[in-house]
Amino acid sequence: MAPLLEVKGLKAFYGKTQVLYDLGFDIAEGGITTLLGANGAGKTTTLRALCNMVRTEGTIRFAGEDLMGKPTEEIVRRRIAHVPEGRGTFTSLTVDENLRIAAYTRNDKEAVAAERERVFSYFPRLKERITQQAGTLSGGEQQMLAIARALMLKPRLMLLDEPSFGLAPLIVVEIFRILKRINEEEKVSILLVEQNAALALDLADYAYVLETGNVVMSDKASVVKNDETIRKSYLGY
Repeated sequence: MAPLLEVKGLKAFYGKTQVLYDLGFDIAEGGITTLLGANGAGKTTTLRALCNMVRTEGTIRFAGEDLMGKPTEEIVRRRIAHVPEGRGTFTSLTVDENLRIAAYTRNDKEAVAAERERVFSYFPRLKERITQQAGTLSGGEQQMLAIARALMLKPRLMLLDEPSFGLAPLIVVEIFRILKRINEEEKVSILLVEQNAALALDLADYAYVLETGNVVMSDKASVVKNDETIRKSYLGY
């Protein structure tokens, strides 16, 4: 079976500075893949490149379609949802308004309403705070809202950038448990960038290890997790 996402020879630039060098990886339909590496390895840039938020070269194919050069809004319409580092919610709007805005590409109002209720089944805490301003939520609740907004797109692929950043350990465990449910129950494929390598490898099926914009290792997550040399050299634990 062909992968859902195929990336070959991907280069990315900030101005004249090149950050990614001939990066290549695949994401299986329905799988969880993690990108690991130290700060500055190019993990966040990879997610931005997939959404055409930085200047890129190479090949990006999603469900057989060439995405290279397509505007970010067109990529979203193909049901690729990006949850950026720092959550990216509209802090001055309520939880409900954030969710409604997230579904702006959809015209089926009844289905959107049903989708919102389904999202609340994963995040009941958000339903309790439906009229609350997003900026007044706790950090964990804001991260939940960011993921909930992505789910309102009914995504085939979700790109998650450091979902554990700045959160208490118990909240992180809860969020990763929900991500596992979303993957299993909704069949949403996930590409996860995460500084907590041990946590990411427990969740993921497959892992790519990056160093200065290049893939230095790729294998099943269980294999990477048990490779002491890789862990010490690249993952810091």
